[in-house]
Amino acid sequence: MSEMTCGDVLALSQMWRPSQFFLILCLWACLDALPVAVDKTKVSPPVEELEPPKSVDTGLHYDRYLREVIDFLEKDPHFREKLHNTDMEDIKLGKLAKELDFVSHHVRTKLDELKRQEVNRLRTLIKVKQDMNGEKGITVDHQALLKQFEHLNHMNPHTFEVEDLDRLIKSATNDLENFDKERHEDFKRYEMAKEHDRREQLKTLDEDARKKEEEHFEEIKKKHADHPKINHPGSQDQLKEVWEEADGLDPNDFDPKTFFNLHDTNGDGYFDEQELEALFTKELEKVYDPTHEEDDMMEMEEERLRMREHVMNEVDTNRDRLVSLDEFIMATNRKEFLEPDGWETLEQNPIYTEEELREFEEHLAREEQDLNLRTNDLMKQREELERQQEQLNAQKMELQQDFVRPWWVVFPPPEIH
Repeated sequence: MSEMTCGDVLALSQMWRPSQFFLILCLWACLDALPVAVDKTKVSPPVEELEPPKSVDTGLHYDRYLREVIDFLEKDPHFREKLHNTDMEDIKLGKLAKELDFVSHHVRTKLDELKRQEVNRLRTLIKVKQDMNGEKGITVDHQALLKQFEHLNHMNPHTFEVEDLDRLIKSATNDLENFDKERHEDFKRYEMAKEHDRREQLKTLDEDARKKEEEHFEEIKKKHADHPKINHPGSQDQLKEVWEEADGLDPNDFDPKTFFNLHDTNGDGYFDEQELEALFTKELEKVYDPTHEEDDMMEMEEERLRMREHVMNEVDTNRDRLVSLDEFIMATNRKEFLEPDGWETLEQNPIYTEEELREFEEHLAREEQDLNLRTNDLMKQREELERQQEQLNAQKMELQQDFVRPWWVVFPPPEIH
């Protein structure tokens, strides 16, 4: 998954029509998805020409291709009807993909065109990557390059078939199920790199300066930890605070159903992941301030992700990565909602161990060593090329001198004895 950082916030709400999001739901929970129960009277009329997606890139390297395929399939009346009446497990099992045989010729022609464009795009990117690796002296990982084509059948680059739709669904499902895990791993590497840089900087200081820097570091850690109490995400206290401070309503009048409708911003009857994450902003503002030296906004986004994952695990009973009104109301009746445990923030939960940091630093050292070796090799190659160029220049000068000298100087007559 695409080069996305931990601080990236996906803002994809209200960009697609409801029926489009139903299939995207089965591919990636980070999109505004809509389950089976769709009011078809509210579906916008099909658009004849393909329009480029307007929403933020999702992180998948085939993001645009995925969106355009779903957009066009949704325009076919037969496929759209099957889409609305197929549950998520059947979609993942490939049953929906078989309906491709029944879509209109116009849609199939457009899908063929999209696939050809995607194949050409991937071939171009792979060639560029191979050229860049070759210039850097890096061995090409052919297996990794082939994985770029897993979401389509590259053996048939001309037509979009059932296998292509099946591959697209399965690839996206697999990639996006690992999306949060990869974000956590990215964040851990970010934190270890930050600590590594801090320790390396300390090594450059004298004893007095190092002592002052350590004291300053402990001081800002203490300042960061000194914040108001963080309410348990998804608890009554947390939601009432949003109700009062963000919505401007009396906390004594808190009503779960009204709250749900207020914060279901796209009105589809579900809390998606972005709508849930928006509910935690007030809590995060207690801990993080972008103007404060001690507060890292990358850490804030990691905390937001932790909160969202926690609420999803507690409330999303059918594991479709959406929270329905029924699931939300059910959660508000539980003891955990009324009497939650405390919430431990990131500073109370070490992201990595000293052993993991040591292994990370050893990995950095090996990378630096390999880079130095490649740099030395390139320097030697450059020196050799310069030496050869000097030889060529000398030969050229000699030939030029021979050209201007008289022939009897260049080729003197034989001596007569």
